[in-house]
Amino acid sequence: MTENTSNPSQKMTRPGGFIWQEHLPGGAHWSGVIRRGTVLRLTDLEGNANVSMLINNIEIKNERYNMPDTLKAQKTAFLTKPNMCFTDMGRVICSIIEDTCGWHDTIGGLSHAKLVHQKYGDKSYQTAHNDYFKNGYDSLLNELGKWGLNASDIMPNINWFSKVRVEDDGSMTYVPNNSSAGNYVDLRFEMDAIVCLSTVQHPLDPNPDYNPKPIDLTVFKADSVKKDDACRLHRAENERAYYNTKIYYGENPNDEC
Repeated sequence: MTENTSNPSQKMTRPGGFIWQEHLPGGAHWSGVIRRGTVLRLTDLEGNANVSMLINNIEIKNERYNMPDTLKAQKTAFLTKPNMCFTDMGRVICSIIEDTCGWHDTIGGLSHAKLVHQKYGDKSYQTAHNDYFKNGYDSLLNELGKWGLNASDIMPNINWFSKVRVEDDGSMTYVPNNSSAGNYVDLRFEMDAIVCLSTVQHPLDPNPDYNPKPIDLTVFKADSVKKDDACRLHRAENERAYYNTKIYYGENPNDEC
């Protein structure tokens, strides 16, 4: 499910096993189903993009990406290859198999209407129609509602292509220019999932102007997952989460797929 985001003039690079591709403008929101055994590639087209994401199991919608478990199990505060995204049921919903950016924020959260108004001023739908200023919270809430979900389902999200550094005093600092034009991250989905996205600016972005950046979404078939897969072997917790996921789907966890 998406807004009207078609852009036929956009040059699209298609990897092997290509399934579909879509252009998502800055300040837009989108949701859809990404199937296990496929890869979702997010591409930053101009640099300095921010892509806020929520992920839910399509079969059991209250099983979702769990930030605390993901970070604790992998002893990290940000995401990159070969991290996995864990659910609150001890399973893996997707794995980061390629990443040309290197740091993706997990702690910065979402912008909200009051913050956007304070930073950028007022540009409402009534005055600007589809060019109105959007915020991350309401954008994701809009998409969640299409799947029977609501505000209680907004959990700590991922902000792809953004970097936030935690200082010694506990304050958080947004690091500009973390991502360059053409950077991408490949997410191999291990579960059938509802993915909700917003391309609104990061809430800590110091840019005084409302200037969200566009991305491309590309889905293609994943290669088979080998026993020596880097994401599986990254930590013992990763291997256990992958095992739990295979069991959930009634598959032999010792088989390559």
